[in-house]
Amino acid sequence: MVTLSPSLPFEKMHGAGNDFVLIDSRVRDGGVMSAPLARAIGDRHRGVGFDQLAELRMSDVADADLDFWNRDGSRAGACGNATRCVAARLMEETGRDTIRLRTARGILIARRDDTGIWVNMGPPVLTWQDIPLARAMDPIQLPLPGDPMAVGMGNPHCVHFVEDADSVPLSTRGPRLEHDPLFPQATNVEFASILRDNVLRLRVWERGAGITLACGSGACATAVAANLRGLTTRRVVIEADGGRLEVDWRDDGVWLTGPVMHVFSGHLSDDFLVSVQ
Repeated sequence: MVTLSPSLPFEKMHGAGNDFVLIDSRVRDGGVMSAPLARAIGDRHRGVGFDQLAELRMSDVADADLDFWNRDGSRAGACGNATRCVAARLMEETGRDTIRLRTARGILIARRDDTGIWVNMGPPVLTWQDIPLARAMDPIQLPLPGDPMAVGMGNPHCVHFVEDADSVPLSTRGPRLEHDPLFPQATNVEFASILRDNVLRLRVWERGAGITLACGSGACATAVAANLRGLTTRRVVIEADGGRLEVDWRDDGVWLTGPVMHVFSGHLSDDFLVSVQ
């Protein structure tokens, strides 16, 4: 068992309302996170609360390794807004405009320019077995009500295009689709509608977290799906509940940018940490 006391420092950040706790474990031999600790910190009444938790670790191939945890204690393979927030912190720390982060998705490149901090989330996954889906099928047209599309962005996504995303009962449809047998690893669920040329309204039910104000990987998956359905070009604006994201599907991957905010820094108390163990 990893000894967590004395108190454990953390930072709270968000990208367009998609909120994160960041634990910097680069000073330790390995990470400190576990499923019970992630669930305890993620509790918005008894802990800190987050959509995802990001843990930084030392890396021998990148500026840092980055692990993601969902609020229910499960692991997340990708988290675009958290990656942008962590990249912003490391850019401030190092003074550099380019940061390399190794995630379960692979090494992701983040760059800062005069428009903001962009992260390359890598190429979309569009083969049924790699998303993954439960059986062979065309991911562009899933055999589910609403004619959704499956896209992998390091985690599975089920993207629906509807007339009015705001009218979708997300709290009931989201959890049913998250655990549909078609998705053996469960899935994020997106509902998007076209507001005007290359501008989409997006609402997301996130795997392991529930309704979120924004979702970076979900925005990327939606942009890819919209382009493949012939609804948009490869560069779009995503209007999420918590703010505006921009996605640009380039030859080298799907790039994401949007707002970044550091909210506060703090320490998890000894009593809290002992209660988890």
